[in-house]
Amino acid sequence: MLKRLIALLVFCCTPALAEDEQVVLGLSQDRVAITATFDGSEILIFGAVKRESPIPPGPPLEVIVTVAGPSSPVMVRRKERKLGIWVNTDSVLVDLAPSFYAVATSGPLDSILLDTEDLRYRVSIERAIRSVGAAMHIRGAQDFANAVVRIREDEGLYSIRENTVAVDEQTLFRTSIEMPADLTEGDYAARIFLTRGKEIISEFETTIDVRKVGLERFLYNMSRQQPVWYGLMSLVIAIAAGWGASTAFRLLREN
Repeated sequence: MLKRLIALLVFCCTPALAEDEQVVLGLSQDRVAITATFDGSEILIFGAVKRESPIPPGPPLEVIVTVAGPSSPVMVRRKERKLGIWVNTDSVLVDLAPSFYAVATSGPLDSILLDTEDLRYRVSIERAIRSVGAAMHIRGAQDFANAVVRIREDEGLYSIRENTVAVDEQTLFRTSIEMPADLTEGDYAARIFLTRGKEIISEFETTIDVRKVGLERFLYNMSRQQPVWYGLMSLVIAIAAGWGASTAFRLLREN
């Protein structure tokens, strides 16, 4: 018993092996401000690989960059045509799906990353969506998670950009991630993976803050914290806008 206890203490106190290659990251901006004229943003992600020894022989270094927005559950419904009308038949709650997800790679994803590594680190778009399962009577349950990917790809919220990460001398890397105008507020996780021989050898993560500012922030807070006053203000603005337009058209007719 004593020997087992000593062995356990030695195991717990032994420091983890240091990574031979580590990421030193830079961002063109770590904060995105959503204003009234916001029409999207482009974030430049660049960095270098820190080494304590020369570049190891073997497969070249590859880089994968992912940017993920806040995740939330998504209800997906299947529609079918019955008696000449479209009706909802089945529905599945996808447990977690990021509001935005972009993957940039230095090569074809399946050529630089093992499927087992993808499953472990949840790198690809399909792996980033978590769907525990659906009721037994629902056919094609995986189709619902695929529908989330397809719809958000069409909206420009999900994308995979292979061969868009430039890697120089297996040391410097850079890429840019385009973010659309209809972003969800929150913390966006930017992850960088270094791979060799399709295996991940190093990982780094940082956060990009996306927030409404100025008038957008004021209106957003008011709609959540004082909905009655927000509704009254909207009504007054609508009445004033209608009266102003009516007066302008009447003056134009008279002249």
